[in-house]
Amino acid sequence: MTNILDIKGRVAMVTGAGQGVGRRVALHLAENGAGAVVINDFRLERAQAVAAEVEAAGAKALAVSGDVSDLEVVRAGVEQAIGEFGQIDILVNNAGNAGPAPTSEMTRPFWEQTPEEWQGYLGTNLYGVLNNTHSVLPSMIKNKYGRIVTVISDAGRFGEVDRECYSAAKAGAAGFTRSVAMSSGRYNITANCISLAATHTPRTAHQLDDEATLAKVMKRYAIRRPGQPEDAANMILFLASDAASWVTGQTIPVNGGYSFAL
Repeated sequence: MTNILDIKGRVAMVTGAGQGVGRRVALHLAENGAGAVVINDFRLERAQAVAAEVEAAGAKALAVSGDVSDLEVVRAGVEQAIGEFGQIDILVNNAGNAGPAPTSEMTRPFWEQTPEEWQGYLGTNLYGVLNNTHSVLPSMIKNKYGRIVTVISDAGRFGEVDRECYSAAKAGAAGFTRSVAMSSGRYNITANCISLAATHTPRTAHQLDDEATLAKVMKRYAIRRPGQPEDAANMILFLASDAASWVTGQTIPVNGGYSFAL
């Protein structure tokens, strides 16, 4: 039987892939036929550890370090990847949260923040998506093939208390992705988002491993469990495969029924 999720030797790049959702996405791609996976993380040692797992899963791997909010750093990583593997077919814009240097001030009420405190969220969640997409599109257009999947959050669809800049950045990334889908579809490139809600990762474990907190949070979910990295990775694999070749410009919630979309 043909595996419609087999990505057939494609070269993928996953940002923020040193742990959590990004790590699982990289492994999903490797386990489903990827020829090579490029692992980006701002901590090189984390990227290298995941690259070793990817290789054990049967794909080639390259670890690249760098802050996705820095266009020149992103370009250098993409050039290194293309130099190593010849092209990039799949881009997963997964890097998120507040970047490599979050501060406690970033969680204060918006009206008490300074513009400098907005930059971690905007740089990682919006400019990071722009930077990576801008850097890989020429290769995709040349090869007339591409799959771009960007991870946003239901904060960007419905808002979230005290996370105005994060919500704005995620909503902006979704709007940007829709425009990329419109402009690049003629080159056989698709661009989609998945929108996550509470997902168990190293960053959220301190909350979701607490039974009282988990019970309170899960009251808002139709499916009364937190998401796992595999839940996100399953949808990303689908969107990266030829099974989704006629799906583009969409934001697909993977959120356990925290919110619904028409």
